[in-house]
Order: sequence, then C-alpha cells, then structure tokens
Amino acid sequence: MPGLAIVGSQWGDEGKGKIIDYLAEKADMVVRGQGGNNAGHTVVIGDKKYALHLIPSGILNQNAVNIIGNGVVFDPEGFFKEIEELNRDGIDTSRIYVSDRAHVVFPYHRQLDMLYETARGKDDIGTTKKGIGPCYMDKIERSGIRICDMLDEKVFREKLSAQIDRKNELITKLFGGEPINKEEIIETYAEYAARLKPYIRDTGVMVHESLKKGEKVLFEGAQGSMLDVDLGTYPYVTSSHPTAGGFITGAGIGVGSIQEVLGITKAYTTRVGKGPFVTEEDNETGARIREIGREYGVTTGRPRRCGWFDAVVVRYSARINGMTGLCLMLLDVLSEFDTIKICLQYDHNGEKIDNFPARLEIIEECKPVYREMKGWKCDISNCRTYEELPAQAKEYIEVIEEAAGVPVKIISVGPRRDQTIVRSQIF
Repeated sequence: MPGLAIVGSQWGDEGKGKIIDYLAEKADMVVRGQGGNNAGHTVVIGDKKYALHLIPSGILNQNAVNIIGNGVVFDPEGFFKEIEELNRDGIDTSRIYVSDRAHVVFPYHRQLDMLYETARGKDDIGTTKKGIGPCYMDKIERSGIRICDMLDEKVFREKLSAQIDRKNELITKLFGGEPINKEEIIETYAEYAARLKPYIRDTGVMVHESLKKGEKVLFEGAQGSMLDVDLGTYPYVTSSHPTAGGFITGAGIGVGSIQEVLGITKAYTTRVGKGPFVTEEDNETGARIREIGREYGVTTGRPRRCGWFDAVVVRYSARINGMTGLCLMLLDVLSEFDTIKICLQYDHNGEKIDNFPARLEIIEECKPVYREMKGWKCDISNCRTYEELPAQAKEYIEVIEEAAGVPVKIISVGPRRDQTIVRSQIF
C-alpha cells in the first residue's frame, strides 16, 4: 500500500503546491484530509500560475483522482468558484470527489469568525475569516451539518433552518450583529446541494480500495505542522491537524497506510499572522527575503514574516510527523546573501534548548543560537543535479540534514516543475 504523505514542516506556505504537483504526475490519487479553503497552494506550470485553495493540487494531473476527505471543512461557494476558474483554463474537473462525511461551511460560520476575531481585540489570532474555526466548533459540538445531510432536500432544509436560528441568536444577542437572511441562505445552499451530487462519494472506501490495489496515493497536506491545534504554537494555530496523523482520521484510512512522509521546508522560515517566531528578522534582512521570495499569502495576500532557517522547528516537525525525508524549497532565494544563518538551538535565559517548548511565554523569551555560513553568491536556478550546486550550497544542505536528523531528498531551485533536483526517487 504505497501511501505518501506531504506535510509542511514550518507554519505553512513552504511550497507544498509545487512538490505535490511534481509528485502528483506519478500519483493515481491525491487526497486532502484537513483544513478548508483557508489554505492555499501555488502551482506554476510553464508560464501559467494556478492558485488552489480547497481542490487538491492533483487536479493538474489529467490522470489522478482527487479526493476531498472527511476531515476537510467544505465551503460549497469556494469550491464552485475554483471549479469555474479551472474550467476556464481548460482543466478537467470531473475527477474530483467530496466525502459524504465532510462538514459544510456556511455564511454564518464566516460571519462568526469575523465577530470572534473582532471581539478578541489586540489578542486576535489572525484567522483568514473563512469560517473554518467556527465550522470545526460545530463539528466538535456535534451540531454541524455534513455533506450527506445535503442529499435529502427536506432533511437538509430542516437542519439548516434550525442552525441558522441558533446562529442568529449568537450573532444578535452576544455580538450585537445583524442577523443573516435565513431564506436566502437556504435557497442558495439547496442549489449548491443539487450541483454537488455528482461529486459526493464515500471517499474513505475509494482511498482504501486504491491503496489495496497498490496504486500510488499522495496525501496532500495543507498549512504546516506548527499550526497543528494540538502540537503547534497554540493558540496561534489552525483548527485541525496538518500533521501526518491528521490523514488517518481525515481521510478515513488505517495507521499502516502511509509508508513515506515528506516534510516540505523552506530554505529559510516564514510565518503569516501572529504568534512566536524565534528566528524572525523584522528588519532589512527579513524584507529582502520577502521581496526576493515574493512572500505574500496565496489566500489572503498578507505579507509573510521572514527569518533564517530554524532547525529546532524542523527537527520537532520531523519527530511528530515521523518524516522519512525533507524537500528543501526556495534555495535560490538565498543566492544573493553574503552570509546565511541556521538556528541550531534556542537560548532561554542562558539555558540551551534543543526541543521546541510548549509554553508560549518561554518561546517568546528564546533567542536563536546561530551557525553563520558563507553564501554561494551565484545563480543556482539552472542546476538540475546535486553535483552542479556550489560547494557552499551543498554545505548548507548538509548542515540542515544533520540538524533535522532527516535526509534532504528533493531540492527546489525555482518555481517551475523543471527547477527541481531529485536526490532520491519518490513513488
């Protein structure tokens, strides 16, 4: 059962879209297992750039089946917008299937997301306001509406009507907001329900059968390990599990279904929104990385916070995901720097720390312990083998491997598919 999981090793935005697209050329099936359209993957094919949010990146492989699993919170409005954009580009979208067990995002989730964030004031988390957290809240509260509930129009209308009444109570009485229009939402989403029927399947069965037949199944991670609701920099996290374990429940598969876990990591570190970031360079260096790397969010357009490579974070991610390899992305971005730094440990009040702490207050007090290295100061975007890389770049990669305890199997030296160095064949 050749299952391959792709996960982010940092706070998301590591370049997973490119690697997923690259490996999806060989995949029979690509599976999303968590998050929603708060995530974003950018894939560049030739001169064309595709921004994907909810739909798996395997859609750009004409032969792969694409699965939106039960662990995803599904926004029908966002889904059909993406379908229309892909169709305009001539992409076949008939190979997408949505789990009947996935929970549905409604307009009241988005409104509540905004109201909760506003109410937090200066302590806001920095969510995308896509309604993801409130939808997962309903799921855990056991009051959510699932895709399978949309298959019976009468049942769907009754459940949605009752939920809107409850949410309007919250919106008006707790937040003093404007109630949402119940009739309008019910009619709009009844239409979505009818349009969705051809896409709905028991996707857990589909994934199991594909693995059972020995097909190549790629599990596509969204966001990053440091945003995991249990294992990340809580509370500045997402509402799901973007770690390898999230695929077990989020795709409905057995523990032994995944044989390889590839951690995608930038050659530096970025973060969007609030939360601790030990190696952040909130200065000219960080701004320079941002501009060279075009570090702006796919979904939100927000500028990303930038800093040097944090081996403490990646080592932690390797452990909690059981990583078998790393994919080092955007190495070319560092080509202009005279010197480059790697954080190997943290210093907390004179004590050296090798493992990522749980307490926010401790992380915020930590200082990076750097190893400074000489840069390569040359264009590497045309390198296609490891041997072609300059000695300083190879040394940088080797230090990362030793610090993370995981081999670097793939290196990206540019956004295009062909700007990829493969040191160890996957699939």
